[in-house]
Amino acid sequence: MFRLTGLNHLALVTGDMDKTIHYWRDLLGMRLVVAMGEPGYRQYFFEISPNDLVTFFEWPGVAPVPYKRHGDPVSGPFIFDHVSFGVEREEDLWELSDKLEAADFPVSDVIDHGFIHSIYTYDPNGIPLEFSHNVEGVDVRKHPVMADRGPTEVTREGAEPRWGFWPPVEEPTPDPDRFLIPGAGSDLFDEKKGTKKGGQHGT
Repeated sequence: MFRLTGLNHLALVTGDMDKTIHYWRDLLGMRLVVAMGEPGYRQYFFEISPNDLVTFFEWPGVAPVPYKRHGDPVSGPFIFDHVSFGVEREEDLWELSDKLEAADFPVSDVIDHGFIHSIYTYDPNGIPLEFSHNVEGVDVRKHPVMADRGPTEVTREGAEPRWGFWPPVEEPTPDPDRFLIPGAGSDLFDEKKGTKKGGQHGT
């Protein structure tokens, strides 16, 4: 059985990579670990933690998104509300809040959500961000909380995956057919085993 290891990378978009670097690297302290591109296209990766990255595409003509408060309902096509990054200590929320205010970015008070404490802000692209610390002694990963007052039948099935819901794999891909297709950045690294010609894909 496969196992997920975390958020490998979250892909976002900017029209100004320099402002994005100053915010994510120089204000939040995320190392810039991959910078690749060419005129008209860039993709940069920042290190969130030893296991997690966030990446930005820079595309000409991209403008900051309109202001939207975190969690406010919308209608029509929509795919992203906000992203929350964890901090190690409760004190980090106040330290980060002070840094954001000093850099003239709006930031909320510290909000108590019961299992996390959070602050809310925006990056230079208008992307809504949350920073959260897990409340000591409350672990929803070990003890899930199902508190929806109007749950659907699917919710009532509980926290654990129901692996039998989807059809089983009848014909696994055999080893000889497991090819790698070169994508953006593949020419920057030495790992080229098992590649074949194909179109490049962003990551």
